[in-house]
Amino acid sequence: MSSGPPTALRWRTRSDDRGRRRSVIPNTFHLYAGRAPRLGSRGRCNTRLMWGAVMRPGRSGYSRQMKREFWRLIATGSQSDAAARAVGMSRTVGSRWFNQAGGMTPLELSEPSGRYLSITDREEIAVLRGHVSVREIARRLNRSPSTITRELKRNGSRQGDDYRAGLAQARADHRSQRPKPSKLAGCQALRQYVQDKLGGAERWSPEQIARRIRVDFADDEGMRISHEAIYQALYVQGLGGLRRELTTCLRTGRALRKPRARVDHRRMRIKNMVMISERPAEVADRAVPGHWEGDLIVGKNSGSAIGTLVERTTRFTMLLHLPEDRGAVAVRDAIAGTILTLPAQLRRSLTWDQGRELVENAQLTFDTDVAVYFCDPHSPWQRGTNENTNGLPGLPEGHGSLCPRTL
Repeated sequence: MSSGPPTALRWRTRSDDRGRRRSVIPNTFHLYAGRAPRLGSRGRCNTRLMWGAVMRPGRSGYSRQMKREFWRLIATGSQSDAAARAVGMSRTVGSRWFNQAGGMTPLELSEPSGRYLSITDREEIAVLRGHVSVREIARRLNRSPSTITRELKRNGSRQGDDYRAGLAQARADHRSQRPKPSKLAGCQALRQYVQDKLGGAERWSPEQIARRIRVDFADDEGMRISHEAIYQALYVQGLGGLRRELTTCLRTGRALRKPRARVDHRRMRIKNMVMISERPAEVADRAVPGHWEGDLIVGKNSGSAIGTLVERTTRFTMLLHLPEDRGAVAVRDAIAGTILTLPAQLRRSLTWDQGRELVENAQLTFDTDVAVYFCDPHSPWQRGTNENTNGLPGLPEGHGSLCPRTL
C-alpha cells in the first residue's frame, strides 16, 4: 500500500527565485487539515504532519479557551512554564506567549456571555445538522433560528454543504479580534512628549507623565493618556507607539511586566508574619529605647553580606557578621547572638522588611523574647532609620567585600 498522499490531494509545484522546485499542497487541504506541509532548508517537503496523525480542523494553534486558562494561571502567580504544563502545551509556547504579551494579559479572562455561541453550541450544531431542521436546532439550543442560519453561513464551508465545530470556532475567534491602533501610534506630538519624559534626564515614571500632561496641555484634550496605556505600549510587542528599549528607563528596569499576584504569592511564604500595623504605639514616638530596625546588605555579585541593627531612639547601630552564609538560619543566629548581649530593657522589638532571610522569625522571638514586626510591601520608609544608616559612608552598599566596622 502506498504511503503517499491520497489520490484526491494532487500536488502542484512552483519555482522559487533560485529556480528550485517547491511542492505546495492545495488550498482545500490547508483549509480542512489545518496547516500546509513544512518546507526544509533545501526546499524538500516534510510530509510527516500531513498523514499518519490526526489533524485538527481550522487554523493551527490553540483555542481561545486554552489561552484564557493560561493567562488566568499567570494572573494567580504561576510561572509561564507551570501554566503551560497545566493547560497541556509546551513550555516553549507558554514562554513565547508571555514574552510577546510583555507579561500583560492580552485578552479578557472572564467567560464569554451567553450572547455568543460557544464551542459546545457549535459541536451540537455540527451533530444535529443534516438530521433535524434549523428551527429544531435553535429550539434545542434555546437560540433564535436566525442565529443558527447566520452561524452556518458565516462559519460553515464555502460550498455550504459542511459544518465543522473546530473550524467554525477558529473562524469566530479570528473574527472577534478587532485590533485597535494605540493612541500613541496615531499621535506624533503625544508620542514625542512621552518619549522625551521617559528617556530624558528626569526619567519620569508613566504615572508622573500621565498626571503632568494634563497640566502642560490643559486645553488640548488630544494630549491625554493613562499610565497603563504607556506601560502597554512599552511591554506589548506589535502594539506600536514607543520603542521597546525605553523599558530600560523605567525604575524597575524590567522588559516584561511581573504579575502582582506572583509577588504576593512569593511573599506569603513567610509564615507567622506580624505586620507593622500591630506594633505598639510607643515604638512610633521613639520615647522608649529598645526598639530596633534591621536589614540585610548584600555585596557585589552576592559575594558577601552584612546585617544592620539600628535602635530607633538613640540610633545606636550594631552589625551582623555573615562571612559565608546569609540564609535564614545564619541570619537568625547572628541576630540572636548580637542582640542577646544587650540588657533585657533594650530588647523590645525588631522591625524588618519581608525578605526571606527572616523566615525563622518565630524561632528568633522564642530565643530572644524580641517581638518581630514586618513592614508593608514596597514601604522602606517604615524603616527609615535603618535605611538612612545603610546609606552612610561606613556601610557602602553594593561593594564587593563588607566587613563589620564600629560606627
